[in-house]
Amino acid sequence: MVEPSQVQANISPPLPGIFPSEHVRTSKFTRHYANLWGSQHQNVSKDNSSVTLRIDRYSGSGFKSKKSYMYGFFNAAIKLQSGYTAGIITSFYLSNNQVYEGWHDEVDMEFLGTITGEPIKLQTNVYGNGTGDGTGMQGREQHFHLWFDPTATFHNYSILWSPHQILFLVDDIPIRRFPRVRALGPKYPSKPMSVYATIWDASDWATDGGKYKANYTYEPFYATYTNFKLRGCQKKRCSHALDSLIPPKPNKQFRESLKFVRENYMVYDYCQDLQRYPNRLPECPSLKRW
Repeated sequence: MVEPSQVQANISPPLPGIFPSEHVRTSKFTRHYANLWGSQHQNVSKDNSSVTLRIDRYSGSGFKSKKSYMYGFFNAAIKLQSGYTAGIITSFYLSNNQVYEGWHDEVDMEFLGTITGEPIKLQTNVYGNGTGDGTGMQGREQHFHLWFDPTATFHNYSILWSPHQILFLVDDIPIRRFPRVRALGPKYPSKPMSVYATIWDASDWATDGGKYKANYTYEPFYATYTNFKLRGCQKKRCSHALDSLIPPKPNKQFRESLKFVRENYMVYDYCQDLQRYPNRLPECPSLKRW
C-alpha cells in the first residue's frame, strides 16, 4: 500500500495476459437494465447504447438489472465528471439488500468524488451475509488511485464473481482479488445479487471522511455508462463458464499485473487499518499476498 503522494501517475500496469471482456458481447442498455429511481435524472441514448445519470439538489438517479444472478461477469464503461465532485458517489455494484435486508451480500465499485485538482479514488468493498452473525456490517474496503484520468474518457470497470473468487478489474487489468478462503466462512457473498449503478450524495463520508461536502453551486453532477457486458448465472451449476474467463488460480502474468497495481496504486487496505480493526479480521492473514 502506498501513500497518495507516492502514486506513480500515468504508469500503466503490465498487461495481465487474460482479457475477459473480449469474450463477452456488448448489449443494449434496456436488454438487462431498467430504471431504479430518479427517472427524470436519467437519459438513455437514442441508440440504447448508453445512459447518463445525474444528481442535483433535488434527486440522484440509478438503474438496476432486470434479473438477479448467482455469480457472473458484469462490466460497464464509465466516464466521470471533472472538477469539484466532493461528496458525490458514482457506483457500479452487486447487491441483494432489497431481498435480504439485514443480512445481505454486496460487491462494490464506488468512485469517491473529490475537490478540484485532486485525484478520484476508486473504492472497492465486499460485504457477506450482512449483520446476520450479530457482528455488525464490517467493510472490507480497498481504495485505489488510477493510472489515468477517469474523467477524460470511458474506461471499463468489471466485477467477476464466482464460487472461488471475486475480481475487480479496470480495462481488464486486475486491481483486487478476493479469494474464497476458509476464514471468511459465511462472509463470502453467496446469495443471488442484482447489478446496480447509482449517483448519490454521501457528503457525510465520501471525501476525506466528510471534510468536503457536495456543493450544489456546481450542479448537476453527471456520470455516463456504456459498453454493457453481462454474463450472469441464474443457477450455480453454470458458474464453471466463468472459469474460462479467468481461472480460479490466475497465471503468473496476471498475478504480476495485480501485484503492480497493489504496490503502486492502492492507497487504503482494511487489513492494514489497525485503528479501525485493532484485531484484524480473521481472513486478513490468508489474504496478505492479495
